[in-house]
Amino acid sequence: MTKHFKHELGKGAYGSVYEGELRSKRKVAVKVLTKPQTNGQDFINEVATIGRIHHVNVVQLIGYCVERTKQALVYEFMPNGSLHKHTFSQEQGNSSSLSYHKIYDISLGIARGIQYLHQGCDMQIIHFDIKPHNILLDENLNPKISDFGLAKLFRIDQSILTLTGVRGTMGYMAPELLYKNIGSISHKADVFSFGMMLMEMAGKKKNCWQDYFPKWIYDQFEETIDTDNGTEEEKNVAMKMIVIALKCIQMKPDDRPSMNEVIEMLEGDEVPQHLPPDSQSLLTWQTMSTDANEFDDDN
Repeated sequence: MTKHFKHELGKGAYGSVYEGELRSKRKVAVKVLTKPQTNGQDFINEVATIGRIHHVNVVQLIGYCVERTKQALVYEFMPNGSLHKHTFSQEQGNSSSLSYHKIYDISLGIARGIQYLHQGCDMQIIHFDIKPHNILLDENLNPKISDFGLAKLFRIDQSILTLTGVRGTMGYMAPELLYKNIGSISHKADVFSFGMMLMEMAGKKKNCWQDYFPKWIYDQFEETIDTDNGTEEEKNVAMKMIVIALKCIQMKPDDRPSMNEVIEMLEGDEVPQHLPPDSQSLLTWQTMSTDANEFDDDN
């Protein structure tokens, strides 16, 4: 299928992804899991979780392979790779970048995908690792959520969740996953991660914990738009995304909107009014996150 793993598409914390082709000539992406310490749990999670999902904004699992200790997942092929390489084009030395209207369309597609995970299945699925690396883009730059190795399934009516161990990626991880006194773990953890990613998309700047990133973006808003090419309409789109992101990344889970509410705000014609009353409180979370060096960024 992969011609002896000839073309590597990328490498992550749990293995590598290779380009492949089925006998029908359909292109696929083959994810080979290589970390023995996972004890197969990430493989089981991914098959059990994504096997239930059929949504335009979630990557499709075509099949899987198991041979003794070797495990592989076969996905639909996404020719435009991850959102990360498109959003941070300057970081990649590329002068081109997505327009704000395309970034907005992508953010709305991601929000719909997360909302489906939370409410559209017979079980509630919490992803726990929403970030640009795990958003893949098809030939038309439509986004699809991928990498369900850290996902968990819960009953729809189960509002408070219990987890053993921390899961996620620093910079996108909700504070309640590290500090229990902040609030209960729920689907609002994905809302926080989406908010951090949305802030990055609006600012076209990588999440930077050396400074208070959300405040930096809001204070330097005029600089987030290309002064030569940015229009007033693009500024309104970017401002809408920034305000929604600030609502999503509030410290307390109960203060964050649901993904249904996020979609309503994104689809609305006007920029949402009223910033969160205590956006500055996240400065405390920034400080705590910087000190949490024991957690690997590629977790």
